[in-house]
This record gives sequence, C-alpha cells and structure tokens, in this order.
Amino acid sequence: MCVAGTALSLFPWQVVPRGGPAACAKCSVLVGRDWEHWDAATQGCGMWDRGRAGLGAAEGQGRSSATPTMMGNTVFLSFAFYSTILILKMYVVAIITGQVRLRKKAFANPEDALRNGGLQYYREDPDVERCRRAHRNDMENIFPFLFLGAVYSLLDPSPAVARIHFFIFCVGRIVHTIAYLLKLRAPTRSVAYSVAQLPCFSMALQILLAAAPYW
Repeated sequence: MCVAGTALSLFPWQVVPRGGPAACAKCSVLVGRDWEHWDAATQGCGMWDRGRAGLGAAEGQGRSSATPTMMGNTVFLSFAFYSTILILKMYVVAIITGQVRLRKKAFANPEDALRNGGLQYYREDPDVERCRRAHRNDMENIFPFLFLGAVYSLLDPSPAVARIHFFIFCVGRIVHTIAYLLKLRAPTRSVAYSVAQLPCFSMALQILLAAAPYW
C-alpha cells in the first residue's frame, strides 16, 4: 500500500490506487499476476517497504522460534556425543568380525565359503564366535542405554551428574569390548560390564520416580 493508499478491485490481482493513477507513480494500475513487476514497481513506496520489512522480521522470528529445543539442552548434547561414540564402536566390532572371518576362513553362509575356497570353510570358528558375542553383548546393552539416556536428558538433570553417567557407561562398554576381543584375564570383562550397568540403573530409577505420578 502506497502513501496515497490503494484499493483492491474485484479481482485480487488488480490493484488500483485510491487517488487514481496519478496519485502514486510507484503504484500504477497493474492487471494480471505479474508479481515480479509489481514488486519492482513498488520499491521506494514508504508504507509498502515498511510492510515488507515487518514481514521479514516476523519470518525471522518464526525461524528462530522453530529452532529445536533439544539442541539447546546441554545434557542431551552430551548424551548425543557419547551415544555416537558407542554406535561407532559397534561398527568397528562389526568390521573386525568380518575381517576375522576372512582371515580364519570361517563363513556363516555356503555361498561365501564357495567363493573363498569351498564348502569346507562353511564352518564356525571360536575367534569369530568371540567377536559375534562381543557384538551381541553391545546390542543387548547399548540399545537400552540409548532409550534411557534420551528420556533421562529430558528430566532436566544436573549437566555434570548426567555427564558422569554417560562417561562411565561409555568407558565401561569400551573396556568390555577390549577385554572380550583381546581375551584379557578375568574378571576384567565382568567388572567392566557391571560398572557400565550402574549409570543405567540410576537413570532408570530416576525416570521411574519422575513418571510414577502419571501411571
């Protein structure tokens, strides 16, 4: 809308100045859906420019308010960091399992054995099975941690305390995997497993206490 004021005709794409064509040189009669020309023609029109500026500010405010709140949660970011490390560790164990299979020529599928020497290699190997057990143990423990840690992050815990929970679990699982794959002396693996369970039980208990009033 220009300083002189505009009025809409019966059709939304027809804009006519209230004061007539001579009222504002920037806002002459426009017929048709030529919005690009309309935008260019109204540059410098005071009220039109102020309206565009206000619209841009509102859009910017809308974009800033749409920023995910989780990314402003320091506890959740710490959880995401340690969770990503654990997921990458699981990928590493899977790769190691495949490499051990190739080195020991112990394949789980006959077609793989045929490709690598014959059906006599369609067999099990203790070292391959050890890697598989380490991987399965990761899945049995890391997946529950991903759920518990995500919910726990939403309870607004102390960032320092939460970071200790995540750190202990992450280190415990890494030590457990190393002890499993390198056949370290017992009870190294069992101790690492038990220590890693402590933060999980702690988070589960806090989640239950927070959710108990709503059961």
